[in-house]
Amino acid sequence: MIRSHKLDEIDGKIEGEKVELCGWADSVRILRSVIFIVLRDRYGKVQTVISSKKQGFDEAKKLTQESCIYIKGTVKKRPEGQENPEMGNSSKVEIETEKLEIFNLCPPLPFDIKNKNSDEETRLKHRFLDLRTQRMQKNIILRGDVINSTIEFFNKQDFVYFETPELGKSTPEGARDFVVPSRNHKGKFYALPQSPQLFKQLSQISGFDKYIQIAKCFRDEDTRKDRQPEFTQIDVEMSFVEEEDVISITEKLMKHLFKKTLNIDLKIPFKRMTYDEAMKKYGRDDPDLRKETREKFSFCWIVDFPAFEYSEEEKRYKSTHHPFTLPIPGEKGKLDFNENSKSYAYDLVLNGSEIGGGSIRAHNSEIQEKIFDVLGLSKKEVKEKFGFLMDALKYGSPPHGGIALGMDRLVQLMAEEETIRDVIPFPKNKEAKDLMLNAPSEISKDQLDELGINLKQNK
Repeated sequence: MIRSHKLDEIDGKIEGEKVELCGWADSVRILRSVIFIVLRDRYGKVQTVISSKKQGFDEAKKLTQESCIYIKGTVKKRPEGQENPEMGNSSKVEIETEKLEIFNLCPPLPFDIKNKNSDEETRLKHRFLDLRTQRMQKNIILRGDVINSTIEFFNKQDFVYFETPELGKSTPEGARDFVVPSRNHKGKFYALPQSPQLFKQLSQISGFDKYIQIAKCFRDEDTRKDRQPEFTQIDVEMSFVEEEDVISITEKLMKHLFKKTLNIDLKIPFKRMTYDEAMKKYGRDDPDLRKETREKFSFCWIVDFPAFEYSEEEKRYKSTHHPFTLPIPGEKGKLDFNENSKSYAYDLVLNGSEIGGGSIRAHNSEIQEKIFDVLGLSKKEVKEKFGFLMDALKYGSPPHGGIALGMDRLVQLMAEEETIRDVIPFPKNKEAKDLMLNAPSEISKDQLDELGINLKQNK
């Protein structure tokens, strides 16, 4: 290793020791015969001092903010009264520099990386710089901690980690699909998954009774502060369970995550209300209960969603959640398939944002056929879009259900940020563009020809 220590390891316990450090010049102050450089890495900061008599003094005079450098020196106690609490562990020491090497000088910065209110478009264009800030590093580290803690939790519960395909079949029953043209099968297309829904149900039919995945999902829809065209979800599915089982394990997961990453003790079970109660009292199905509960993280469950809702635009019924949700039996235990049907569907809400949704699935092929019939899908459409699922349901499918939790929204709320863009390493902007890569972009005519695609010219 080029460096002997991370910067959070520099403290009074190693006073007098020789160290080799690497990082970025957080600030540079040049006096006549002394240069003060605050060195920064993702672990902390330390002040370094180089005098005109030392090797590298002339190099140090060239330094600019955010240049990447190497420093060799001795840990010394700071002069009395010059301690700096902002330096964390190294508040009482500094480095007497004996050697300085510049890996790369940094040109003038395109924005003030110490100002969180800098123009977002500029920050996204130079995201690699934005990610150096303490705020963004804290957010991305929190995100990683949430992912690691999630996997840790489910490992202890005997869940199997699954990876499902990202090149799948277009089944446009929800948002618009992102489609990928096939070179080998011209005129045919894959679709990127809006969720791994069908695959995770198939995992249960395959006998893996506890499924977990940190899944990438894609939806071609308008971006918002809590929505991106590509996003990450904690995807869970279990066999031989009822609604209560899924709700219970989700609450235990939330309790584990908040304790492990934020050292906050959540009280479970969370408040629960029906969809009808929420709409009547709050006029929305994702109420913000912080004023009523007063812990700054206020969770609640919304249950018993309508199974179907009528679309005036399309003049047909659509699934409130998705078409694989099991309706709740009506009078005399019979399943109702109409506009009054309720379903075993549930949403988890945090501070007025829906962070997860799930349901008990229709595990019987006859019930699934009736649901498709209510939605106005012909037998031909069902066979073309969902034939593989209908076949699988006939082969000893177990009762199963699950939930998908929005990782980005959850971390945004945990980090107390205004938008999920600030907890995603490389997000798209409000227009679904990647300003750093300049994507989406055109591709060459050769590539189009290879795919058998001709573009229409705009008039």
